[in-house]
This record gives sequence, structure tokens and C-alpha cells, in this order.
Amino acid sequence: MKINLYDTIAAISTPAGEGGISVLRLSGENAFPFTEKVFRRDSSGIKKIDLLNTATHTIHFGYIFDNSENNDLIDEVLISVFKSPNSYTGENVIEISSHGGFYIAQKILSVLINAGARNAEPGEFTKRAFLNGRIDLSQAEAVADLIKAKTDSAHSSSIKQLEGALSEFAHRTRQEIINITSLVELELDFAEEGLEFVKADDIKAMILDLKHKLIRITESYIAGKVIRDGVNLVIAGKPNSGKSSLFNYLLNKNRAIVSPVAGTTRDYIEENIIINGVLFNLIDTAGLRSSEDEIESEGIRRSFGKIDEADMILYLTDSAEDERSVNEDISYFESNFDKDKSVHVFSKCDLKKIISDKGTGISLLNEDTLDNLKRIMSDKVKSSFIPFSKDEIVLTNLRHKFCLENVIRSLDDALKSLEDKMSGEFISVDLRNALNHLGEITGEVTNDTILNNIFMNFCIGK
Repeated sequence: MKINLYDTIAAISTPAGEGGISVLRLSGENAFPFTEKVFRRDSSGIKKIDLLNTATHTIHFGYIFDNSENNDLIDEVLISVFKSPNSYTGENVIEISSHGGFYIAQKILSVLINAGARNAEPGEFTKRAFLNGRIDLSQAEAVADLIKAKTDSAHSSSIKQLEGALSEFAHRTRQEIINITSLVELELDFAEEGLEFVKADDIKAMILDLKHKLIRITESYIAGKVIRDGVNLVIAGKPNSGKSSLFNYLLNKNRAIVSPVAGTTRDYIEENIIINGVLFNLIDTAGLRSSEDEIESEGIRRSFGKIDEADMILYLTDSAEDERSVNEDISYFESNFDKDKSVHVFSKCDLKKIISDKGTGISLLNEDTLDNLKRIMSDKVKSSFIPFSKDEIVLTNLRHKFCLENVIRSLDDALKSLEDKMSGEFISVDLRNALNHLGEITGEVTNDTILNNIFMNFCIGK
């Protein structure tokens, strides 16, 4: 994405389709004059507005006209005025609230383009906010996460990052590294005079303390991924064990085909659901058995692939089967599934022939058993994947994790230099490398490739 900060950009910021209102946004040096070309205070199209002489953060009622020869009335609107530098992008910004509808919004965007504005690229408003110093790079990424948040925890995590929690941590860490580097370089200045301001063991202790803090943060990424993207939960088991029935119940709709005929599900089906504040990506799989049917066999192969990739597995055993079948299935589960990420569920417990204490029983006719299963699912996620307090920073972005891992590697290089009793110049270089990697989080150190990759995933209009 190439960007020209002297252009004035325009875009529709609300989703396509019919709704109460549509919002269009302009940002740039000519946002005000371009708007003045198409906006009038009266429906006759006579009364103009001088936006430069209006107060910032004010709203004005009026009408949008086609600025062609016909000068047709398009819609009555409200325009919001935000003057530089007190706007989202740090530039002059106009937001136009029109009646909702695809045609109206597109028509207004068209007349703004004809007035001289340019179509904004994905994420270009937020990119300008970053380039103009309104937010740093980690906060810009939090904007995208906030828009995509589906749960309270994802929302809270995004808000925390948007408010600068990760940025503050990066700045504090940066200052610690600078302090350590200063001590090392101070030693260099007075090395010839034989003066020692700090012992090597003290430098080592400071670096180790900092390293442990960084490791704690990087370890939070698994929890952050769960918070942002959800838990990939596979429902597995033999044919007719009740997988699709449970899948449909959890979704509260008939998404999967339920039939007494074995092998009905021939491929996996995916849907999302929130249970007790946790986002689950439910995956219903084909029954695990040997089959001569080529299509069913392929579905079973894919089921095993999804099981291997899963964050959590609900393995269903039909408790209404005979004792030998149930015991064989228990042995199969215990031999083939990771207990840390699996829950053994005994279905059809209202018809049970075998009572087992090795899992949890459910019946679609008993709401309490199903509520208990939901509680087990959410508790397992919170204990296994999110063992962090609300006050701790949780990484939700893989780029941030890579940056901090690079910082840790540079600190390890500094520790190795200390152990090898190398000159302070080498230790200083390692510490300065750590500073550079840390600066990549907030955008103090970055390049166009990274920026383009981040903002291309934004929606247009943001």
C-alpha cells in the first residue's frame, strides 16, 4: 500500500446493505473544501457553509447535492467536523451521516470522488493516525482486533491494548534496557582507568530479571490466541454416538444431519458459539470407524486431521451400548487421546446400560447434564489456556510475540557475551539489538512491508 499524506481520502465506513444510517468519512488537507462543494444548508442548494470557520467537533444539518450540471439533491445528512490535530487521523476529518442504503452511500462517495477526493485503501485512516503520531503501531493493531472482537474477554483485551497497556510495557522495558546499556557503556569509558562502576554479576542479574518478565509475556500468547480467535473444539466418536445431536443442541439449530444410519456425517462441519464467555469453534466430525466407502473413508481421514489440530476434544461414547462395546471405547479413548485437552462424554445417559465414572454423562432430554458439560468445557479452557489475571498483559498478536522472542534472543546473546568475558562493546551491541526488536512492537522501528501487511487486513473506511 503506497500512501500520500497530501491526498484527501474518502470511504464508506459502515457495512454494505440497508440500515438506519450510513457513515462516510473524509480525511486530509482538502476534506473541508471538497465537502463544501457538495454540501448545502438548505434543500434549494443555495446556502453554503464555511467549514474552516466552524468550531471543531460540531455537527451540521444540511443536504448533499450532485456537483454535476444537474446539481441533483441526493440526501439530507448530518456532517461532523473534526479539525487537525484533534481528529482520529490527526488531519482535518469530515464524517457524513446519511440515510442507510447501498445506493445512497455509493452516490455520496461518488460525488466526493468527483469533488477531488480519492478512494481510501483498507486501513488507510488508521494508518494515517499512526503516521501522524496519534497512535502507535500496537494500538493501531488493537483497532482491528476491537472490530473483530466476539466475546467480552476479546473486547477487554483489545480495549486494554488500545489504551496503551502493551505500549507502556514496551516503553518501560525499553528504559530498563537503556539503563543496563548505559552502565555497560559507562564501564567502557573508564575501562582504561581501572574503575568499576558495576559488577558483571549485577549486569547479569538485571538482564535475567528482564528476560523472565519477557518470557512471562510471550507465554501469554496461547491464552491471547484463544481470547481472540476462540478454541477449536472437535466433537469426535464412533458413528451414532450422538455427535451431530450434541453439535445441533449446542448451536440451538439443526446444522448437522442426524440419522440412525451409521456414516451419515461424511465430512466435518464447523460453526462458532459462545459458552460462558468463551468462543468455541465447534467441529462435528465423521464417525471414527473402518469403512469400505471411499467418500466416508475420506471424511474419517479428515476427522483425524481435525482431531490432531484441535485445542480441545469432546469424545463421545454411547452409554446405551453393551458393556463390551463401552469398555472397548473407553480403552480406545484412553490410548489415543490427550487427557489434558480431551473430555470423555458418555451420551444417551437416559438410556444407559453402563455407568462409568471415567467421564461426564449427558442426555439431550436432561438440561442439567448439558449445562454441566458446558461448565466443564468453559472451565477447562479458563484453567488450561487462560491462567492469567485480568491485570496482566496478554498477547493476542503473533507479530508481537515474534518481536519479544527476538528481544529475548538478543538478551541471551548479551548473557553469553558476559559469560565469555567479552568486551563491553559486544554486550552493548546485543543490548542495542534488543532495543531495535522492541521498537518494532510500537512502530519506532519498522519498514513499509510490515506496515502494508498490517493495514491490508483492515476493512475499508477504518
